[in-house]
Formats: sequence, structure tokens, C-alpha cells
Amino acid sequence: MSERIASEIIEKYEPVEEVKQASQMSFEGFTRYLCSSECLLFSKEFNNVYQDMHHPLSDYFISSSHNTYLISDQLLGPSDIWGYESALVKGCRCLEIDCWDGSQNEPVVYHGYTLTSKLLFKTVIQAIQKYAFITSDYPVVLSLENHCSPSQQEVIADILQSVLGDALLSDMLDDFSDKLPSPEALKFKILVRNKKIGTLIETHSRRGLDKHDSPEKEAESKTTGGFALFRKKKVRKVKVAMALSDLVIYTKAEKFRNFSYSREYQQFYESNSIEESTARKLSKLRAHDFILHNMKFITRIYPKATRADSSNFNPQEFWNIGCQMVALNFQTPGLPMDIQNGKFLDNGGSGYILKPRFLRDAETEFNPKKTPENSKPVTLTIKVISGIQLPPSIYSSSNKADTLVIIEIFGVPNDQVKQHTRVVKKNAFCPRWNETFTFIIQVPELALIRFVVESQNVIAENEFLGQYTLPLLCMGKGNMLKSYRRVPLFSRTGEDLEPASLFVYVWYIR
Repeated sequence: MSERIASEIIEKYEPVEEVKQASQMSFEGFTRYLCSSECLLFSKEFNNVYQDMHHPLSDYFISSSHNTYLISDQLLGPSDIWGYESALVKGCRCLEIDCWDGSQNEPVVYHGYTLTSKLLFKTVIQAIQKYAFITSDYPVVLSLENHCSPSQQEVIADILQSVLGDALLSDMLDDFSDKLPSPEALKFKILVRNKKIGTLIETHSRRGLDKHDSPEKEAESKTTGGFALFRKKKVRKVKVAMALSDLVIYTKAEKFRNFSYSREYQQFYESNSIEESTARKLSKLRAHDFILHNMKFITRIYPKATRADSSNFNPQEFWNIGCQMVALNFQTPGLPMDIQNGKFLDNGGSGYILKPRFLRDAETEFNPKKTPENSKPVTLTIKVISGIQLPPSIYSSSNKADTLVIIEIFGVPNDQVKQHTRVVKKNAFCPRWNETFTFIIQVPELALIRFVVESQNVIAENEFLGQYTLPLLCMGKGNMLKSYRRVPLFSRTGEDLEPASLFVYVWYIR
């Protein structure tokens, strides 16, 4: 640390004037410094949007939720506006809305064929309009799971237009008639993801005409160079109201068939939703093809239907192959949501993170199962020094938890590892471990690091006390980092447990 930086720290944090004048720091001043945001493990330069936001949407990981209206399980739990408000406050940029016909021509939102409660579609859109850009300026995608009749789809279209107004994207942007626009170009815009009739060019030419004349269409088309080319094939009736179809611009929902079909026929504005089990098989058998597919098209991964308890899968395996929208049940705490929240701390919490170059370069040979030939691994060393005011054990009335720290690395399969400290008996107030761990991380661009504090339980499973997850490279910029850092801790449900924290010394060489 330079003398200038040391002087600035003393000036900012030293409370005793005499000590400050002597260019020294008291214990109180040093404590204030260590507890400040400057000493957090997450480096402050990543608190702002710093990445290039002018790439096409397909070049970004996008924070996405599944069944956003639910706040409990998928069968009996209530639907609540809080699901949308909470997700948007957390920086979520893709929300799911299950739409069904309601009474008195009012579409409703709920998990169909279950006992989950219902919300008015209009109420949902009003909440989204209010909270959409509180945390992030970048576009929000409304992924409609549309089960409505054409007549109520027209009501949906009217509601979207009247409530969202100019924020609703309802036509192509200039210069983006043949490619996806960027998050920057779509700032403060809300996009509708749904099935669509015809092509974008046809929609654009129809602007200003009566959109209610043709509620259904049976033709499938392919657009090349701005002209609609119709192919002879077996067609199936798509009951989509034209009024709603014309609000689908760059996010048309298209059924995924196979990678060959997508290469030949899929349009740049068409995106696929793939269930986790199918996506997992594809990632194991056709990882490279999947990565190339995700360079051109947006892919949304969603939980399998058997997750009736709203449990989640680990999103990391799908980020590893470049899937943009990995949708989780935000209402369910646990490891997957810790990873999700940690991932999207990056880039100012904007909900958009630029994918690493090897997931954007069409010439890439990257395969998450293999160590890249041009890999620039990071040697990460962490000394877990101590903890302070850790949460007490629920099994102890005197804060006598038997504490240990687990360090986990999530990333490509070869980088995933877990190590832990010894147990400090009967001390959650100020345990000291002074243990050092070293990790060799081959693909640091995709790696996350998770700190978990537990209380040892000899008879049953260890008791969770707190955790913190962040992207590896958000610990500091440059090719070398050596620093004492404070690791804040969060509860299982995401509440800040301040002042509970860990004190560590971190250094890595790249």
C-alpha cells in the first residue's frame, strides 16, 4: 500500500484527531476501516455497470425466474404480486407469467390445473410497471405461458399497451431488423415473449393497420434478407391473437427441435425454452453444438415438472454452455439461489452479464468438460483467519456453536471442489481458524466461490449458519491480488446478517 493511499484511509476512518494528525491509526480506526465497504471481498469497482452493454442480447447471461407469481410450492401455494416485486428488486430481468382465461373477460395468472390462488393479469402488469427499473435500467422480458383464448389474448394485449405505454417494445428498432439489439439499445424497455404469427417484417409492415382482423393463421414462414419465404410442410393451427402476436418483437417463443433444424431455419428473434432434463442430456452429448446454438439464439432453461415443491437445479451447468436465461424458483432458498444471487452481483447487479469471449466466439473449441488448450488458470489461495459475531446455533442458548468454514468452487466440472476448516468448539462470537487453502482454477471466467459457515452436529446434518457467494474475478481486477478482506454473511433466505462476517487473506496469481 502506498503512503498516499494509507493517508487517505487514515483521514477517512480515524476518529481520534490527535492520532490522525500523527499520520497513525488507532485500533478503533483500524476496526472501522476493516468493517467498511472498502475491505469487502467483493471489490467495489464491480458495483457499477462496467461491461460493454452494446453486444446483442444473446451474448449475455440474463437473470431469470420461473413461475414468478408463486411464493411457495407448485400445487397448493399462493400466487402473490410479491413474487414479481421481489424478483425485480433482486435484479431479475426475465419474469414468467402463466396466463389463463378468467371470468368477466379478465385474464388471470396462476399455475393451471392446480389449487394455487389466482391473480388478475392486469394487477401483475401494474406491479411490473412500477418495479421494472428500480434496480436495473436494462430490458425486462415477460415470458408468457399463454393458455388464453384469442379473445382474452386481445385483452392481454390491450392491458400491456395501456399499462406499460411507451415502455412496451411494440416494433423493431432502427438498425435491428436482422439482428438482436443490445441491452443498451433496449434500456427501459419491456419485451413480450410469446408465440408469434408470421415474421418480424410482416409485423412491421402491419403497423397502423387493424390488428384484430385475423386472430389465427396457419402458415409457417422463414425470413431471409427481409423477404418471407414459405415452405411446404404440415402446418398446425396456432391460435394466437394478432393483437398479442404483434407485440412479440425480438423474443418469439419457438419450440426447440434439434441443433440442425435451428441452424437451417431458426430466425435471430426466435428463442427456445428447454426443460432441465432435456437440456442436461444435450449438454452431455452435444456440448459444443449447444454452445454454438447459444451464440445465435437465446435459450431459456426451466425446472422439470416433477419439482412440485419448487426446488431448483444448479444453474452453473447451463451457464457453462452459454445458456442465457436459466430460470429458477426465486422463492426457494438454498444452494442454487445462492449461486444465482452470487453470479448476478457482477456488473452492478444489472441482471445482465456479458458471457466470456470463448462463449461468444464462433471459432471457439471450448468444452466445459475439457481443460482449454489456451487456458489461463488462476492459483487462488485463501487463509481463513477468523470470524466475528457469527449467528448462534439454534441448539444452544449461549452461542456455543461448534463452527467451521467450508469453501466451495463452482464452475466447469474440473474446477468444482470443496474444502473446509477444522471445527472451533463452542465459539460463534470470535472463532479463529488460521487455515490456508489453495485452488487451481482452470476457467476463472465462469467460477464462483462460496463461503459457508456451519455448526458441527455429530448426530445429524451440520447446521447452516450463513453463507456468501460471489464470482471469483469480482474479488479484484488485474492479474494479481493480495489483500485482507471481510466476507459478509447472509442467511438461508438472503438476509444480511451484519455484523456477522469472516476475516480472510486472499491472494491469487493469473
